[in-house]
Amino acid sequence: MIEHVAIIGAGFSGTLQAINLLRHEGPRATLIERAPVAGTGLAYGAAHPSHVLNVRAANMSAFPDDPSHFVRWLEARGVQDAPGAFIPRVTYGEYLRELLEAALRDSNGRLTLVRDEVQDLEFGNDVKVRLRDRTIDADAAVLAVGNLPPHDPPGLDPKKLSGKRYKGDPWDASVPEDLGDDDTVLVIGTGLTMIDVVLLLDARGFRGKIVALSRRGLLPRSHAPGGEWEKIADRPATVASRLVQQVRQRGEAIGWRNAVDELRPFTQAMWGNASEAERGRFLRHLRPWWDVHRHRLAPEVHARLMAVIERGQLEVIAGKTLGFEEVPDGVDVALRRRGADGAETMRVQRIVNCTGPLGDLARTDEPLLQKLAARGTIRPDAAHLGIDVDNQGQTIDAEGRPNGNLYALGPMTRGAFWEIVAVPDIRTQTWSVARRLSNAHWVGGEGL
Repeated sequence: MIEHVAIIGAGFSGTLQAINLLRHEGPRATLIERAPVAGTGLAYGAAHPSHVLNVRAANMSAFPDDPSHFVRWLEARGVQDAPGAFIPRVTYGEYLRELLEAALRDSNGRLTLVRDEVQDLEFGNDVKVRLRDRTIDADAAVLAVGNLPPHDPPGLDPKKLSGKRYKGDPWDASVPEDLGDDDTVLVIGTGLTMIDVVLLLDARGFRGKIVALSRRGLLPRSHAPGGEWEKIADRPATVASRLVQQVRQRGEAIGWRNAVDELRPFTQAMWGNASEAERGRFLRHLRPWWDVHRHRLAPEVHARLMAVIERGQLEVIAGKTLGFEEVPDGVDVALRRRGADGAETMRVQRIVNCTGPLGDLARTDEPLLQKLAARGTIRPDAAHLGIDVDNQGQTIDAEGRPNGNLYALGPMTRGAFWEIVAVPDIRTQTWSVARRLSNAHWVGGEGL
């Protein structure tokens, strides 16, 4: 009988897990967060006011059983035309914090927020959660650690570059500081995080040169006004070449955005049914194109980005870095452009790592995950995207056995579900795991 759940991490995933346990009248919960602010995580807690959601408000409710919840919250605060709006991320952070504060206030002691860092987890008849100077006993634990910091780019040793020159954390508040209009900033990565950094530099008045570099130099596409069309009814094939052919054909018929969006109900099942070889081919060859078409920008954000490019301030390069050498007035970066025979050297005054979150357990510096992996309590998934879990969210140990009292949520379960980084997917996952921990999954025959 599970009477107490310890949730490690109070970002989006952990906060919703705690709230959903209350909503299902499940076990009491202890929510543990080491950061100063709980309820938001990096995506919504470290955002600049100019950063907006990449999904319309109508799809951003915290609860799958109440899809208009966020829209009603906005309308109560006077937001006009809320369903189709792309809301500032700081506003969404306020929404999540209010949900957490209300849950704590109304829980009658069934939910506790602890501001501490988990040092270790020990498993026996129960789970002992070791904090800095005390231990919490629980019946089950949930890892809701969110996105981990990115890998350092190839050829870059952070110990050989000063903190002024290299920002390994793109959310570091010092990223836009102490730059002059004659300086050059190299942003490694050309995805959504790069766009956040570019728009932050622009908002702070930086007028120097920005260079964004990735292997293919692809930029996220823009959302467009929605429409109605007759969607596919059956799950597409998982063979990569056939899938590309089908999406191209559908794109010609209904538009590429619709062709991508109509896959959403099937993507987790497609990934789950794909062979390891098929998943590997997708990750090697198709992932960059999938990411830029699937994870799109709000139209106003895309327009701002294009303005920075059109005035010549932002240059996007396809290529790879080869080496880095700090000199008195910057860093000499050796790089090779895609398709070029030789290398070139570019002097920059700041480098920002926007290569995307780390998922590989073998390379993480997160002490708790290192300890659990070293003991074989958890293991990496086959693609090294994160923590291996079963379809119920239970972690898998080194021997391939599910841990009945240790679950994982959110982006670190991407190896099992692939589409598990956006709000609509994570809210469903936290809902489902909470139902299981509350024994509510038996209602309606789900457990039969």
